[in-house]
Amino acid sequence: MTTAGPAAFVGVAADAALAVPGVTGLPPRLARRLAAAAVPARTYPTSHHAPPEAGVRAERAADGSGWRVEVRCALAEGRRPLDVARDVHDRVRAALTSRLAAERVTVMVTVTRVAARDDRT
Repeated sequence: MTTAGPAAFVGVAADAALAVPGVTGLPPRLARRLAAAAVPARTYPTSHHAPPEAGVRAERAADGSGWRVEVRCALAEGRRPLDVARDVHDRVRAALTSRLAAERVTVMVTVTRVAARDDRT
C-alpha cells in the first residue's frame, strides 16, 4: 500500500488526462481562479495561466477506503464530449491504479467547456 499524499498523484492524473485526444486543457476550479485574480499582476505576470495540475484535485475518501480524484477538462470540438470524458476517466484511473495497486481509486471527470479547435484556454 502506498502512503503518498494527494500531491503525488495530481501530476500523474494531469499528464494522463492531457494525453487524451480532444483535451485542450485542465482549467482550475473557481476558488483557485478567484485566488489568482486577487494577486497583483505585477507580482505574478503569468498568473492567468494556471498549471495543468490546477484542474485536478485528489483527496482521501471520507471512509478512508481509497482516493477520490476530480479532473476538470476543457475539450476541443470534433469528438463527442462523453467519449472524451470516458477516455480521460479510463486513462487517469489506469495511471493512478498502477501507483496505488492496493487502494481503490474513484475518478470523476467534469467537462467545463467545449471550444472551437482554434480557441484554446
